[in-house]
Order: sequence, then structure tokens, then C-alpha cells
Amino acid sequence: MPQGKPEYVPRDGLTTRERRNRPLLVVHTGTGKGKSTAAFGLALRAWNQGWPIGVFQFVKSAKWRIGEETALKVLGDSDEGGTVAWNKMGEGWSWIQRPGSDADHAADAREGWEQIKRDLAAETYRLYVLDEFTYPMKWGWVDVEDVVATLAARPGNQHVVITGRDADPRLLDAADLVTEMGKVKHPMDRGQKGQKGIEW
Repeated sequence: MPQGKPEYVPRDGLTTRERRNRPLLVVHTGTGKGKSTAAFGLALRAWNQGWPIGVFQFVKSAKWRIGEETALKVLGDSDEGGTVAWNKMGEGWSWIQRPGSDADHAADAREGWEQIKRDLAAETYRLYVLDEFTYPMKWGWVDVEDVVATLAARPGNQHVVITGRDADPRLLDAADLVTEMGKVKHPMDRGQKGQKGIEW
């Protein structure tokens, strides 16, 4: 896309402005670091435009206090940009599955998805960040076909960004923008765990 101009302009009957302002479904996937970070960077841009933002974290521990949550909540309360609602879908569960707890986690994930569906129908937010949402789909807790159909039929001008590894091919096909983060090197390869200010 030289100079930000598309190489192809479809004959879809839309004006340039209408095409430019279509709501997007964005997926950040792959084995590399930075999927959620990129989504929260997008949330910062949305906040700056005054958009209401809904963040739905699916599989990171509810006990984690990640930097993006604190920063976006402060910004959302500042009366200078958009509002920010932060939802943790599950109590203290993570993408490391633990034996004996799948049923509760699956129910939490399903209820989280049902809440998103209600918010989409009500056009509650302009940007939805569905963080680590690929995992409930991968594990069969949330139906991929339902996700794809619901997002395709969402009303108004609501943008959705979904993060997580192993995104389902049906979700990728439905998305307008897919970025695959690839790992070249990572400190964990040398036995170094995550650290404050970098991972959270």
C-alpha cells in the first residue's frame, strides 16, 4: 500500500468515506509476543477519538494487575477521551488450564460471550477488545460459528479486536485485518520469566 493508498478499489457502490469508515473485525494471533499490547495500543487511539471502549479479558488471571488496565481506567475516568469499561471473564483463571476446573471456566467464558452479544446488540461500545478470546473458541467453550455470525451481523459502527494464539480459520476468514505475531527470539528461551513493565 504505497503512501497509504489501497492497490485495489472494489466496485461495491460505497463512497471512499463510507468504505473508510466501515467497522472492522481485527485479529491479532500467532506465537509471538505483543498481541494484547497491540490491541491496547488500538484502544489508546480509540480513547483519543472519544470512543467508548469495552475490554473483555478472557483467560488472564482476575488477580493480575496489568499496566494497561490501570492506565486505560485512569484515562477513561479523565473526562478527556472515551470511557473505558474493563471486564474480567473468570475468577483467577489463566491460559494454563488446571485440572478439575474446566466446567467453571467454560461457563464463565460462555457468560462473557453472552454479555458481549448483549453489548453489541445495544451498541454499548465503539471498540471492543476481546483479549485472549481465541482460547475459549479453541477449547470449545464458545462456539466459533456463533462468534463469526454475531460479529458479521453487529449493528452500527462497532470495531472488534480479538487477541490470542491459534485463531480459528473461520475467524480469520471473517476478519478484515489479521496480524500474525511471529517469535524470532524471546527471553523465556533463555529461562527468563516475565517481568514488571514488560509483561504487565
